[in-house]
Amino acid sequence: MSSSHTFLKYLRLIHLYTGVFIAPALLFFAFTGALQTFSLHETTRGSSYKPPAWAVMLGQIHKKQTPIVPVRKPPSPGKQADKDTPEKAQSSTSQPSLAEAPKPTGEAAFKSHDPLPLKCFFLLVSGGLFVSTLSGLYMSYKYIRNRRLITVILLGGIIIPVLLTIF
Repeated sequence: MSSSHTFLKYLRLIHLYTGVFIAPALLFFAFTGALQTFSLHETTRGSSYKPPAWAVMLGQIHKKQTPIVPVRKPPSPGKQADKDTPEKAQSSTSQPSLAEAPKPTGEAAFKSHDPLPLKCFFLLVSGGLFVSTLSGLYMSYKYIRNRRLITVILLGGIIIPVLLTIF
């Protein structure tokens, strides 16, 4: 057996074992990324949508690598009263506000951009990554003789991140 053939054989095995180990994480990130593309993991301003707790927690793990979701504090009534004090009114008149600033014209003007086509593209990418990863797992079981080793590596790819999240 030539050295290049041996090298390719070992490279395929490394690819197989690495792919099986990281497959659960790829499935997780593809799924939660698809949720985040359409902001299904968070409440947006002016919306009555309340995301399910599992989507919020999975989105938090995806973005911040922790299941702990910080509690958003509602604006306190004291802050509203501070805005109405005369000192605040005087200081705000000395500095122009952003609303009073002149709007740019020509090429510098902000162009309205519809994000929906790009969001649909990224949803397609997430779905493709999910299906591709599942098909890779299928092939790893279909075309390898040592299914126990593949199962142990796959379970390691599931259990290790879960334990790292918990502890």
